[in-house]
Amino acid sequence: AEIDIDEPQDFKMYPGKGVSCKNSFGQVYAGNSKFLSENNLDVNVDSQLNQLKHEGKASIIIALNGEIIGLIGLSDVIREDSKDMIQDLHDLGTETILLTGDNTETANYFASQVGIGKVYGNLLPQEKLAWIEKLKSEGKKVCMIGDGVNDAPALKTADVSVAMGSVGSDVAIEAADIALLGDDIGKIPYLKKLSNSTLFTIKANIIISMTINAVAIVCSVLGLLNPVTGAIVHNAGSCLVVLNAALLYDRKFDDSIKKIDTENVEHSHYHFHNDGEHSHSHDGIKIIDEIKTDNGIKHMHIHKHALNRQSCETYHN
Repeated sequence: AEIDIDEPQDFKMYPGKGVSCKNSFGQVYAGNSKFLSENNLDVNVDSQLNQLKHEGKASIIIALNGEIIGLIGLSDVIREDSKDMIQDLHDLGTETILLTGDNTETANYFASQVGIGKVYGNLLPQEKLAWIEKLKSEGKKVCMIGDGVNDAPALKTADVSVAMGSVGSDVAIEAADIALLGDDIGKIPYLKKLSNSTLFTIKANIIISMTINAVAIVCSVLGLLNPVTGAIVHNAGSCLVVLNAALLYDRKFDDSIKKIDTENVEHSHYHFHNDGEHSHSHDGIKIIDEIKTDNGIKHMHIHKHALNRQSCETYHN
């Protein structure tokens, strides 16, 4: 069915709260319950909100001309590699904390699925920023990972910040120190390992350089080195330090290397088709999320195909 969409007037966005605008039907507000209450709207859908919270869904309340007319429940899909990624960070001695603008019940549900112990929900952008500053004041080194506009202030304040390049907002990517070009969150433990290795290499190079220079000075005092051999030893030490630093390039860690089977690459994506009219088989795939509508079914599934994608072209079309 075709739906005529009005161009909104006086559109305003309130980060972490909601949006408002005017259209041909009147004044529209869309956001969380706190946002609507601040605009003198009576939010009398507590039972429905609680049901969505228990289902692990975020809720958006829609109001038109001072009355609640709709409620939207949004559910994120937990990535299959999230739990392993969190466990890898814990194995590296890293504490994980979830800061989110979603309600606390929803945040606790998802955190429990992946193994995050500390959760702080219903946070506005400035409250996320306050938590980052609090953690830093406790003497902790903070790495903030985010992808939304609401994360930008916290990303800018953290000691190190990471944005997801393919799914992150431009504001978040601009504020972050590191932007992952793909959406593979499994690279985050690799970043931690690489940073640890970099710090170790810097300290090792300083020790190597100082040791070589100290030995060269002693040998010069004892007459074992003349100016020419001393210069050779000094340059040899510099080359050794540079070569040691060069080992960081494309550093691989044995426990994080995964062999890729080019004939059976696991892949997931959303697609939509009218019920019973799909042109591909659902045999051998795993449905991980499904939305049924009056017009058809939209679902995310996982399937395997060759790296050249030819055997999977019907899914991508």
